[in-house]
Amino acid sequence: MTQDPEKIRCDACPVMCYIAPGQTGACDRYANDGGRIVRTDPVVMLSHSVEAGGRIVPFAARDWDGSPVPVDAFVTGIGSGTTYPDYKPAPFIVASQVDGADMITVVTEAIFSYCGVKVKIDTDRFLGPEGAAVRAGGEAVGHVTTGEYGSQMLSLGGVHHLTGGSKREGKATCDALLSLCNRQPVDLSIDGGATLTVAAGAAPIIDGVQEVRMRVGCGSATIGMFAQQWQGLVDEVVVV
Repeated sequence: MTQDPEKIRCDACPVMCYIAPGQTGACDRYANDGGRIVRTDPVVMLSHSVEAGGRIVPFAARDWDGSPVPVDAFVTGIGSGTTYPDYKPAPFIVASQVDGADMITVVTEAIFSYCGVKVKIDTDRFLGPEGAAVRAGGEAVGHVTTGEYGSQMLSLGGVHHLTGGSKREGKATCDALLSLCNRQPVDLSIDGGATLTVAAGAAPIIDGVQEVRMRVGCGSATIGMFAQQWQGLVDEVVVV
């Protein structure tokens, strides 16, 4: 029986990815190359490029007219980014005009390895104990969290499932999140609980039975938010 190659931890940022040989971390900037953490895009030093006769971009080739960007320069966000893993965008937004068209370059970065979703399921039925693992395709992608306003709640995704576990777990989590956010149905199972199919805007299917009633929440929400929608549809509303 062969043993899987050992993962090593990258400490370039607080995420502390464990990276398998030949793979990159969540940022795609650092990789495991034969048991060593290396940068996938090496830092380019101006002095080294000059010594090697490499191509460099001219600087101060003419007198500065005071504008932040030369009129003949086209600024793009290629190669730019944030101070990963910060969520903040790059500190500068650059504007210029090219052939009479106003060009604005905004650089930002969304770190998918941090992403997650909270799934609100309108049902009275027991789905599983709080804290139980939620699985997609047999892989843990989240857990049952505290119910809110009478609805059952699932917390899916996050860095622990996307990059902290196995590659299969990360892929299953990513696929589930993308499908949910694109309003596609996702099949889930809960350890010690139910199996269900959920999709945004659709009634959940729990243990093969589709829900036909929706819990609307507390009494104030019932009266203040839904009274007009219920008018003419029901004979009586009882708020306890």
